[in-house]
Amino acid sequence: RQFPLVRRLAERTGLPVRLAGDVVCLALGEHWRGAGQGAQFLLGMVVSTGIGGGLVQGGAPYLGRTGNAGHVGHVVVDPDGPRCACGGQGCVEAVASGPHLARWAHEHGWDAPPDADAKALAEAARRGDPIAVQAFSRGAEAIAVAIASAAAVCDLDLVVVGGGVANAGEVLFGPLRAALPRYAGLSFLRGLRVVPAELGGDAGLVGAAALWRA
Repeated sequence: RQFPLVRRLAERTGLPVRLAGDVVCLALGEHWRGAGQGAQFLLGMVVSTGIGGGLVQGGAPYLGRTGNAGHVGHVVVDPDGPRCACGGQGCVEAVASGPHLARWAHEHGWDAPPDADAKALAEAARRGDPIAVQAFSRGAEAIAVAIASAAAVCDLDLVVVGGGVANAGEVLFGPLRAALPRYAGLSFLRGLRVVPAELGGDAGLVGAAALWRA
């Protein structure tokens, strides 16, 4: 915080330097070389230990006033929901991030060791464990609310979702796609697509390179 990283790197290297958040770079990477190719109005989203987002608007990154535009993890999806680490209440991150999915499942009787995480929860959901399935359905519903809200504000045509929890595959994306039409009811949102990210752990690096194309 309050460290002039861009200036210091430029001075030390003699090269031009640009800085963007990791999920902004994911969005740019997926837009350039991954699942977002061809989309002009895109939200890149990471669902992992936290939830973050980055925007591509008109084919270019949209950073906002402080570089934090698209930070969809703190869209409120349940005003009566749990407190979030950000200080707010009912954020999608406090409902649908990996640790919170596992915590909810443990609190509701999931028969797993106390240290079992979201990866183990996904495996249980694939086997049909009812509490694990319910945990992912609940998380997917919250993510759908956040996506619909962001899409209505930003007029999106595509949402690309990556991160550890997204690696759960259809146990997340199935209920997410089923829930989305309940919240994205405006006519201009009816073609909104939600797809898994394609670039894996390389997306941020690819997107960092893409900063110079923007």
